[in-house]
Amino acid sequence: MSKKSQGISYERELIHLFWDEDWAAFRAAGSGAMKYPCPDIIAGNARRKLSLEVKKTKKDRKYFKSDEVAALDEFSSRFGAESWVGVRFHRGSWHFIPIHDLEETPKNYVVSKEHAERAGLSFEDLISL
Repeated sequence: MSKKSQGISYERELIHLFWDEDWAAFRAAGSGAMKYPCPDIIAGNARRKLSLEVKKTKKDRKYFKSDEVAALDEFSSRFGAESWVGVRFHRGSWHFIPIHDLEETPKNYVVSKEHAERAGLSFEDLISL
């Protein structure tokens, strides 16, 4: 299975989790492939809207490109949604971090496994806010 296919399967996993909790969610086709900002997943219910950039990794750190985070922030601002990144570390559960809590490096943003486990929200906590 290609890396792209694996990423799509993780996005679909999250979409099913949202729907199982009575949220609407979809994978935004073309995310990262068009000139307009577009998150990986858009999810919402009658109270909240979320735009998410999601990644999985086998390493202990996951990097997000600065332009990727800026695009997520721009989309969320225009759409009226909350901006979150979701990271699933190898064989672990999902952790969600608001973009303003990402650690900035000279070129990108990073989420360490330690930071995600300490400060990130579980899926259940994310949807309960």
